[in-house]
Amino acid sequence: MVAVLLQGFAMGLAYLAPIGMQNLFVINAAVSGTRRRALATSLAVTLFDMTLTLASFFGIGLLMDAVPGLSRAIQLVGGLLVVVIGVRLIAAKRKDPAAQAASGASRKAPRFGREAGFASIVSAAFVVTWCNPQALVDGALMLGAFRATFVGAEGIAFVVGACSASLVWFQGIALAVNALGSRFSDGMLRVVNVVCGIVVVLYGMRLVAAFFGLGA
Repeated sequence: MVAVLLQGFAMGLAYLAPIGMQNLFVINAAVSGTRRRALATSLAVTLFDMTLTLASFFGIGLLMDAVPGLSRAIQLVGGLLVVVIGVRLIAAKRKDPAAQAASGASRKAPRFGREAGFASIVSAAFVVTWCNPQALVDGALMLGAFRATFVGAEGIAFVVGACSASLVWFQGIALAVNALGSRFSDGMLRVVNVVCGIVVVLYGMRLVAAFFGLGA
């Protein structure tokens, strides 16, 4: 049973590494914000990713197969939402450092357009996970396939391992990047925001283009 749990953990890591939107969201939150905000963001992404993992393992692929056009609808709507998030990230502006110092505020990076409260963090975490066609398709294909292999107690052990990977992966990214964040100047942090935003916009445009059959 331990071997199955470890297999689920390893599979979870392999599944998470290529999901760019989630990773970019956590990295952007951690690179220049407080540790508390970085962990709040990574935990929100972790919780939604765990729900997606459970849904993928227990049958989201069946739902997408049963409802004609659902996967394409997710592709279009998710792509548009991803573009909006990227544009907000590019357009976000930092507060004047002097004003921050005068108010005693700690340095915080813009979060997708505005200084995000907890509700904004949760809603954005939901979008980059559940409105991300890459995460939905990869989850349905990679994790759903293991459902036929592991049943009963072994299936529970496998999915627990996969969910544990989410917890370790996103918290690890948040803590590691946040620890290095203090070494970045405001200008460098702005560059990080813009680069992340451009990547996100391009990714969203790629999804929308694929919906209209204009490219992969």
